[in-house]
Amino acid sequence: MCPSCFQKDRSILFSNRAAARMKQDKKEMAISDCSKAIQLNPSYIRALLRRAELYESTDKLDEALEDYKSILEKDPSVHQAREACMRLPKQIEERNERLKEEMLGKLKDLGNLVLRPFGLSTENFQIKQDSSTGSYSINFVQNPNNNR
Repeated sequence: MCPSCFQKDRSILFSNRAAARMKQDKKEMAISDCSKAIQLNPSYIRALLRRAELYESTDKLDEALEDYKSILEKDPSVHQAREACMRLPKQIEERNERLKEEMLGKLKDLGNLVLRPFGLSTENFQIKQDSSTGSYSINFVQNPNNNR
């Protein structure tokens, strides 16, 4: 084991082990090794870049973007980080929209489960968003099929 006084060397070793674990598809372990490398040497660009790539490949896009921004603060010439900082915000927004739609679908299913014993469904309720404030209003509709 490398003595703790050799922090930069230990950082490189953790980063190299992370690379090996990446090749073995042990992504969570590789992320952990990269984090240890960065903890030992916060300015180690290669470990930050490797962790950002791992975060991105495991769909942890917010964390990946943070790492890419940190890389650009330390070295603005890293093209891969610049490109990712332009690409990831759109991917994050798309992912969040997809998750929101999925969650709304699940809530609708739950609502239908609760309302069914009363002869109602979520179709009996219209949800409208006020574009100026972003708030929602819910209106009850007696016969939803007749109002379409």
